[in-house]
Amino acid sequence: MKNLQNLFCFICVISMCSTLSAQEIPSDFLERSPIYDYSEAQLNNTDSIPDFETKKEKLMISGTIYQSDGVTPAKDVILYISQPDEDGDYELKSSNGKRYVHHRGWVKTDADGRYTFYTFVPGSFLHNRELKHIHPVIKEPGKPEYDMEAFLFDNDPFLSKSCRKRLAKKGIDNILKLEKKETMFVATKDIVLSQERTEYK
Repeated sequence: MKNLQNLFCFICVISMCSTLSAQEIPSDFLERSPIYDYSEAQLNNTDSIPDFETKKEKLMISGTIYQSDGVTPAKDVILYISQPDEDGDYELKSSNGKRYVHHRGWVKTDADGRYTFYTFVPGSFLHNRELKHIHPVIKEPGKPEYDMEAFLFDNDPFLSKSCRKRLAKKGIDNILKLEKKETMFVATKDIVLSQERTEYK
């Protein structure tokens, strides 16, 4: 009788776990943007990219996201970033049949619109002169997510004068200027939200 009770409990636990797993994985999981693949319970205005602690060129990116007036802090805006590793390669992982970039993170701005990422300086493919870059995606409350211009690096030898001029002509200031502070590079990048596009300051 005791063995029968134990078997019944085991079946109940397995059944409960299966039900929870089915509930936790949304039906559109494979197709949706990776910006939604986060745990709401753990989301705040600071995040560390996986492997941050082991990287040589550690980088802290922080700033404020503003409403379109450029003055009012934008609260509860989700900012998602993904990036290649130090060699310019995208390390891919898999979860529930969906592949994703391993070096990624999410933040949600606080009441002052502030955010901070602890990450590392990505590399680039030397043979094709690819620019070092970080991909940001933004999600405002009540609006669909959208891609922003990639963050570039001011000290990147492949970031040419002509490229800088093209960006300036379009009014895009997406270049991170790094400052070395003790054992870490630091960059500040403020963002102004707009109905037409997202602008940088």
